[in-house]
Amino acid sequence: MIKKALLGLFGASLLLCVSSPPASSAAFRAGTLTCMSNPRIGLIIGSRQTLRCVFRVRNASRQYIYEGTVRRIGLDLGVTPSSALVWRVFARNSQVGRGTLRGNYVGASGSVAFGPGLGANVLIGGSRRTVMLQPLSLERQIGVSLAAGIATLTLR
Repeated sequence: MIKKALLGLFGASLLLCVSSPPASSAAFRAGTLTCMSNPRIGLIIGSRQTLRCVFRVRNASRQYIYEGTVRRIGLDLGVTPSSALVWRVFARNSQVGRGTLRGNYVGASGSVAFGPGLGANVLIGGSRRTVMLQPLSLERQIGVSLAAGIATLTLR
């Protein structure tokens, strides 16, 4: 039952990513946000992870560092030593800089790992609604875990 629900969540996330354009038709692909997490211990009904993120501006050598926190509410079992998350970042124009991505994001999250594993995070939100993360991030992790539920991401 849980396996079917997780596969359904993952499939819906992929479908949303493929079928959803950026927030406005004139969105500019601003760059990529890559986050590395600290180890996570699933607490059955939720978890909390701290992140260290780098926003790399597309077609420029600029990069900006962010600290982040991911909180999951829902099924979260197991231990994951670390994971990597990557999002494409879209903006209304090319004027992106330090602090542009600050804000809160919320959405659905699911992952499974037995040794190497994968996860998907459908998160929408951001700073003053001028920037959005692509609705799907793929998460690569090593460990033994199963998670599905609601996730929030705070970048500062």
